Amino acid sequence: MEISEIQSTLDELQKRLANFRGSLDLDAIDESIAVNEGKMAAPDFWQDQDRAQELIAETNLLKEKRDSFLKLKSAYQDEATALELLREENDQELQTEIEKNLLELQDEFRNYELDLLLAGKYDSHNALLEIHPGAGGTEAMDWGQMLFRMYNRYADMSGLQFEVNNYEAGEEAGIKSVSVRISGKNAYGLLKSENGVHRLVRISPFDAAKRRHTSFASVEVIPEVDDSIQIDIDPKDLRIDVYRSSGAGGQHINKTSSAVRITHLPTGIVTTSQAQRSQLQNRETAMNELRAKLFHLEEEKKRKQKQALKGDQMEIGWGSQIRSYVFHPYNLVKDLRTGYETADINGVMDGKLQPFIYAYLQWLLSQENPE
Repeated sequence: MEISEIQSTLDELQKRLANFRGSLDLDAIDESIAVNEGKMAAPDFWQDQDRAQELIAETNLLKEKRDSFLKLKSAYQDEATALELLREENDQELQTEIEKNLLELQDEFRNYELDLLLAGKYDSHNALLEIHPGAGGTEAMDWGQMLFRMYNRYADMSGLQFEVNNYEAGEEAGIKSVSVRISGKNAYGLLKSENGVHRLVRISPFDAAKRRHTSFASVEVIPEVDDSIQIDIDPKDLRIDVYRSSGAGGQHINKTSSAVRITHLPTGIVTTSQAQRSQLQNRETAMNELRAKLFHLEEEKKRKQKQALKGDQMEIGWGSQIRSYVFHPYNLVKDLRTGYETADINGVMDGKLQPFIYAYLQWLLSQENPE
């Protein structure tokens, strides 16, 4: 890398640093931290333990936002100083170190920008993700299994917890449906980009004539609700069925004879759990998922009403195609909303979704339609 290229990269990082600084009110952040720490020092602080934990979490988040920015700023200044030394000494070893540090700094800038983009109302919540293969029998069910593996790999790479609530295996291969809970920092904010229909084009491994097939699977992602959100459910509106677990799912599921299916009669929403060891645990898991789905249903109604008032006809529906995965006659994964694409289809199927997620969050911001 030439010195001029290093300077150009630093100039770009300086612009981004200025943009970050413009989006932060550091004085207000410091003031909020000081106020919160004053409250935490009060003798009666722990009398309301729930509120105490919320205040601690809020304060830690503010500190993280401030300290991460200051760390970026310091790292940028160190690189700028090192470049000035390089101009004076023309030391190859120093240049190699600068180039290495610059690559790491670019990654840190991207991660920080991603955190700033994750400012949606429910982005910090855990995610409930379901996969349902479309028409097409074994071919579509195998595609559902491939997506299941992709999200499992992504969770592993991103430090997120991946817990299967319900897994229904296909007769020959793949899955009939699967629901999982993905927990960790900004789980919903990261995975909301996956909501919609995913299309696969490939030479079918199940077709003796080796013909090209197109398969579809829908992915539904909703935020998990916490105790701060009240959802009233009338027990009379529920039908609860207990049945024996299918035992499918390999290492992802514990076999149990206490699987639970809950049907919310007014809406027809069904939630199922068979992954836990007891009927009580499965019932609680299914109820938590039902609460989240009912809450999301109400949020969707409000969003559609707001769009109708604005006369906005543009929306991404549950049944819309969002991404194509082409294995034949060429390799390409393309997001139809953002236009982002890559030929590294194996990397994507191994969980390398970060570029798609980053592009989606930027696209959301440009649409001025945060979730």
